Amino acid sequence: MRILSISAQKPDSTGSGVYLTEVVKALAEEGHRQAVVCGVYEEDRIVLPEGTLCCPVYFNSEKLPFPICGMSDEMPYPSTRYCDMTEEMTKAYRQAFTEAVHRAVEELNPDLILCHHLYLLTSIVRREFPDRKIIGFCHNTDLRQMEKNPLWREEIREEIRKLDRICVPQKPQADRVCGIYGADPEKICTVGMGYNDRIFRRTGCRADLVPGEMLGDPAGVTRIVFAGKIAEKKGVMSLIKCLPETGLAPDRIVLDLAGGAGNQEEYQAIRDLAAASPYNIRFPGKMAQPDLAALYNEAQIFVLPSFFDGIPLVVIEALACGDRVVVTELPGIRAWMEENAPGADIRYVKLPSMRNADEPVPEELPCFEKRLAGALREAAAAGETRITDVSAITWRGLVRRALDGMTPENQPSGAAPENQSSRDQA
Repeated sequence: MRILSISAQKPDSTGSGVYLTEVVKALAEEGHRQAVVCGVYEEDRIVLPEGTLCCPVYFNSEKLPFPICGMSDEMPYPSTRYCDMTEEMTKAYRQAFTEAVHRAVEELNPDLILCHHLYLLTSIVRREFPDRKIIGFCHNTDLRQMEKNPLWREEIREEIRKLDRICVPQKPQADRVCGIYGADPEKICTVGMGYNDRIFRRTGCRADLVPGEMLGDPAGVTRIVFAGKIAEKKGVMSLIKCLPETGLAPDRIVLDLAGGAGNQEEYQAIRDLAAASPYNIRFPGKMAQPDLAALYNEAQIFVLPSFFDGIPLVVIEALACGDRVVVTELPGIRAWMEENAPGADIRYVKLPSMRNADEPVPEELPCFEKRLAGALREAAAAGETRITDVSAITWRGLVRRALDGMTPENQPSGAAPENQSSRDQA
């Protein structure tokens, strides 16, 4: 098939960006011809499979003189919050993406359009191309925007309901999509999550650690890694605060916080909190996937104390690299993991009560941090990791579930030529 993938954000840097890129790679492996429309900056380098037509929309440009619109209020790169967009900004956004998508449609003549996030851009594409077959992918942050931000809500709801299929990670998102958008349950497809099994795998790095650094050695150092946006809503502050409660001496823990900053003021507060801690807390920054896989392989424990997420991809990646996992008991995650990765070496931490979808009740944080510390202490004392088989949770499997039964229909005349232009490949 000819398939066009669309996102208003960068095709990297965030979970949904990695998701788009990996889906495009998986589709290329399946032999599909493709194009991508995405929001980027002029200085960005877009890496897509060879032969993929790229039609970028440039932010901080003459047409769009403001940063990329982020589905999270705090992104790991300069961004605009949707709730801060003016009517003039919205008009420019609509026009820039409409032009880019029309161009991609004219050149590729897609059999299928994949739109990431059930939000403004997906609603624009559905309205612009009522006769095209369109699948929308839910990434959880879109649900949060719909709940918190009233801007364009009714227009978005109306168009999302018209999508041909809506792909969600798991059942809790399916229920919320029905409730928030009034979507037909028959259109919803649960696709789970995928990971790159060529990159994220056990490499035996732990055998290369110098004596005394292996967990289980009496003088051992416990290596813990977090990967994601360095932000309070990812539970990073609580993670730092809970370390003394683990009972592990400061010289027996190395904690790596891998990822980019969200809100700069909040990021600095996290850096200050880490600097004041007696524990060895490092900030390796945003990492390329092979480097992140190497970091997972050097660690014994992966921790994600996030207050809001779907099925976090990083959990699957860490399991594939042989880590024990400590993660908050996000809605549906335990059932999904038990079904798709039975016996996984995971310890779940009960969340505090939440308000506004992703904000913990402050009074409950001390008890949450004690629970988190207890799970880390238990993981550190566990000895050998139970190796988990996650080989079935690949991107190619996800793509096949998403596209199941979506065969090409009769397309408008003027199909793209076989040797389509690749002048826009970045």
